[in-house]
Amino acid sequence: MTTARPTPPEPADFTEAVVAVLEGLERGDVVTYGEVAAEAGFPGAARAVGRLLAGSDGAFPWWRVVTASGRLVPGHEAEHARRLAAEGVEVRNGRVRGRRS
Repeated sequence: MTTARPTPPEPADFTEAVVAVLEGLERGDVVTYGEVAAEAGFPGAARAVGRLLAGSDGAFPWWRVVTASGRLVPGHEAEHARRLAAEGVEVRNGRVRGRRS
């Protein structure tokens, strides 16, 4: 049985929708890449959200987004944890505890 892959979103529509979700996040909010994708209307596009954030040069509040398991961005854990802690979010062992969204 072959599983159909989701159709990739149109770049402009996807970017606009994801940016709207990211800009709606407030201090202390923490969401997953998948939650951002779903709220933007593109469920299943969590990796595309990650790519958009990785290529945004810090234009969006990337530190408010974590993996489904609460893990911080690999290679940027210290900065990620510092920014979250400044917003009152608890980080332990490289993961967000008590995720608020």
